Amino acid sequence: MKLTKLGHACWRFEKDGRTFVLDPGSFSGTGLLDDAEAVLITHEHADHVDQNLIKSAGADLEVWTCNGVTTALGEVPVKIQTVREGDVFDVAGFSVRVIGEWHAPTVPDAPIIQNIGFLIDDRVFYPGDALTVPNVAVETLLVPSNAPWLRVWDFVEYLRAVHPDHAFSTHDGLVNEIGSGMIDNFLAMEGKSQKSDMRRLKPGESIEFA
Repeated sequence: MKLTKLGHACWRFEKDGRTFVLDPGSFSGTGLLDDAEAVLITHEHADHVDQNLIKSAGADLEVWTCNGVTTALGEVPVKIQTVREGDVFDVAGFSVRVIGEWHAPTVPDAPIIQNIGFLIDDRVFYPGDALTVPNVAVETLLVPSNAPWLRVWDFVEYLRAVHPDHAFSTHDGLVNEIGSGMIDNFLAMEGKSQKSDMRRLKPGESIEFA
């Protein structure tokens, strides 16, 4: 399995010559869907789904997402599959389990929207905009590390609750170089404490797992 961070909250998964992309949002650059046969989307916020990109992708693209995104996309010329917590499916040669239902609270009085997380090949867990603790061991966690709804305290506590072997920063496209350095330091300290590999991949950087 090859895992590539494309930008902000967007990731590319590759295995055996097949590819899918997770959360191709408007903050993550260009070329997000190159060679992708499928897309997984956690929720409807623009930094996780670029609606124009999806709508222009073509009829062969498979999209797996929650009902909130399906409704927001409306009539689009792609194959949309609506899934919810507990569902299991195969996409681009990967097995996927849906874990989680709701976005983290954002601001007072704002409704909490749907948000689903994805456990990929029983190895990599991506919670979307939530701090969902899956009731399974997690080898690799894509951990949100910066957001209007997130404190450093929260993401460190989340790392401790999940206790993965590897953790890579996601949802970090809003920070400048100073903020990125702080995320690096917190991940390094927590990784040392847990004796785990915890760090930030730069956009375009990849890691491969046997």
